[in-house]
This record gives sequence, structure tokens and C-alpha cells, in this order.
Amino acid sequence: MSLPVPLRLLGRLILALLAVVGLAGLFLALVVVTDGARSGLAAWLTALAVGIIAALWRGRGRTWPGRLWPFVPVVAAAALTASVCVPTVPTTRQYLPDLPFVATKRWSLSTGSRVAVYHYPPAADAPRRPTPLVYLHGGPVRSISVLDHRFLRLLAGQGYDVYAYEHPGGGRSDLLPMEQYTISRSVRDLAAFIDRLNKGPADVLGFSAGAIVLTRALATPDPAARVHRAIIAEPGPMDGPTALTSGQPGRASARGLAPAPTGARATHVPRYAVALALIQLGLLPPDTGLITQAEGVNAFKAADLGSDTASAYCARDAGRIPTEDTAENFSFNAAASLRIQQTIKDSPSIAPGLSRSRTPAMLMIAECSSQTRQWQTSILATDPAIERTQYMPGVGHRMWNGLDDNNERAAAVITAFLQGEPSPLPNYPTRTGISAFLRDHR
Repeated sequence: MSLPVPLRLLGRLILALLAVVGLAGLFLALVVVTDGARSGLAAWLTALAVGIIAALWRGRGRTWPGRLWPFVPVVAAAALTASVCVPTVPTTRQYLPDLPFVATKRWSLSTGSRVAVYHYPPAADAPRRPTPLVYLHGGPVRSISVLDHRFLRLLAGQGYDVYAYEHPGGGRSDLLPMEQYTISRSVRDLAAFIDRLNKGPADVLGFSAGAIVLTRALATPDPAARVHRAIIAEPGPMDGPTALTSGQPGRASARGLAPAPTGARATHVPRYAVALALIQLGLLPPDTGLITQAEGVNAFKAADLGSDTASAYCARDAGRIPTEDTAENFSFNAAASLRIQQTIKDSPSIAPGLSRSRTPAMLMIAECSSQTRQWQTSILATDPAIERTQYMPGVGHRMWNGLDDNNERAAAVITAFLQGEPSPLPNYPTRTGISAFLRDHR
């Protein structure tokens, strides 16, 4: 007895959907196997050929109209997966326009890196600080945010001769070949940048990923000789063993509480959603043939950061998180960032070198830090030259965020340290009080 027509149609529909899913899965597997060769076309053509052969086999012995039915899921799968092979943004590097309030200079460093440089000279009516101050921003491999630029102008207004540069591959700096993005290269770039200043050892303020670069520079004699005083603000893991350290973050952040970011997202486009997901999962290398490095940078939008932005603020600030950047200034090289992070995870311990550091340093820790506390306290425990630790109440990972007097408070502790003056905050936690600090801030 034959099935009723509606059930037969339903059965065919289910089989067709399964065939579409199967071919799409085959396409993704082939993208991984072929490393996304030729923008994914190698995988697409192979999957299409397999689908056509399977459709011909299923249609054998059927009448002519019946032979066409097996091709329906092949056409549907081909149309669905073709979107992964078609770029929707330029595939060559598109540089950001210059900011209206500061000139962009481009310096070629002795390492071969060509970086975008920003200079905020000291205010004429402020006491002149004799040592230049270099800022290493977070990311890694993104543009310096407008919020950061505002903070740098505040420091310049207090008499500091402030320089900042965007790491190669980020912001307005030139790209590097993917294999050259390493944490060691970032340390060499810092040393080369200070040499290029030609003003002697510099004070260096490193934030987040920039704090990792600074910490590793302090553990390496040659770069360390170029640093006059170091401010390590909200560092991530300094090496492979530290990255494996489990622990707790700071007090509750705004992650999950703040409204979802709005605006265009690369991850809403199949091509970039697939590429970024497979790279992040480690199924494709950062230099995959699926998308070029430049295309990835051009495609990535601020909204793609998702809840990462909210995690940098205290829970109490969930309803008033400021706009950190403009669409004209935002840039993030996700593939290069993952590549550098992997080189940190793969690196051996820098503790032996850091334990010999003699560069005066200060560690800054946020109350609502999204960073693991043990990443921060491991630096305090290892570096004997850390003179003071500043636990910053009322702020998250992004300590200078323009809310309330947060910028002024951060500038006050930075100035006090650089000038060798008493801090407005207590020295907390101390090296001997790390265990108590971790216990009290669970």
C-alpha cells in the first residue's frame, strides 16, 4: 500500500533538507581540508561535483521529470554555500581616515614594521616632564580608541610628551605577513620605537595587551634598558604557563547586563561568520586562503566584539557604557590578534627574566576587572621592581573610560608614580598580601 500524497511530499522534503545540510557540511569540511583555497571556491566546486554525481545516481532509472528532483537540494546547497565564497568588502587594505584632532605619522622601524604614530606634545601652560611617555594600547592589533586618545590628551595637558603607536596590522599601521605576528615581534617593535624617538629611555604605559608587551619587555635585558619607568595596567597572561593558570576575575562586570551592541556586523555575513568562527576554533589558520588578512580587517565591525565591550565595565555602569570609538576610527585585525595570543600561550615562562628586572614599575588593577586576578598577581609576585600596586575602585578593565572622574583618578596615580610622589591610593595589594587579596576578592 502506497503512502498518501502529503506524506510522500513530506518525506521528500525531509530528504531534500537532509541533503542540503549534508552538502553544506561537506562544503565546510572541504574548506577546512583545503585551507579555504581560492576564497573557498575549491571546496565549493568539489562539493558541487559530489552533489551532481549523487543526484545523477539517485535519478537513474526514473522518468525525465523525476530525474530533476534530486538536483533541487544540490542547487539549494550550492546557492547557500556560494555566499561564503563571495567577498562583500574590498580585499585590499582600506586605511582609516586621519583623526580630526591629531596628525597621523607613519614611522618605519628597524624591525621592518611600519606603524601609525600619534604625538601629543605637552601643554604650554603645564610643567614640562623631561621623559617622554609611550602608550601601548590594548587589543592586540586594533586601532587606538577615541576614548584612549582623550585620555592621552589629558596626560599631555599635565605636561607629558605623549607618543602612541598602533601595532602593525592594526589601525592605520601597515600589515605584516601573518607568520610575523608574534609577541616577541611586539616587544622588538617597542624597543625599536623608543630608539626611533631618540630621546633616551622612555616611560611606558601599557594597557591590557599592551601591558603584556611591556611586561615581557621588562623581562628582556635589551628592551628593558630602554624603559625608564613602567606602568602595567590591567595585564593579560604574560606567558604560556600563566595563560594556563585558572582563577577568578574581579567583581561583577556589565557582561550580560548591558544592551547588546548595535550596528553592522561582519558575523551577520555568511562568508565572515564562517571564516572567523573556523579561525577562532582553530580549524583554519589565521592566514587562511578563505579570506585575505586585509579583507578580514575591512569586514570586522565594532558590534562583532559583542559582550567583550560590556565586560570592561562594572555592573553598575551597564546602563551607561560610553561609545568607545567611531566607525571611522575602529579597526580590529582578528586573525592577527589570535595569532599573537597563540604565541603567548606557546611561549615558555618569562619568570626567570622578569625576576631580574630592575626597572621601576607600577601595577594597576581594576575592581571589576574581566582579567583573571592570577594573571595580574603573578606579575606582582615575580617582578621585584614593582614599587606599588594601585587597586582602582569603581572601574572595570577599561579604567579610563570618561565616566565620572575615572580619567582624572587614573591620571593622578600615573602622575604620582612617574614623579616619585605619594599616591592618592594605598599600595594594595602588596607582594606579601597576594593570598589575602585573592581570598578577599572572590
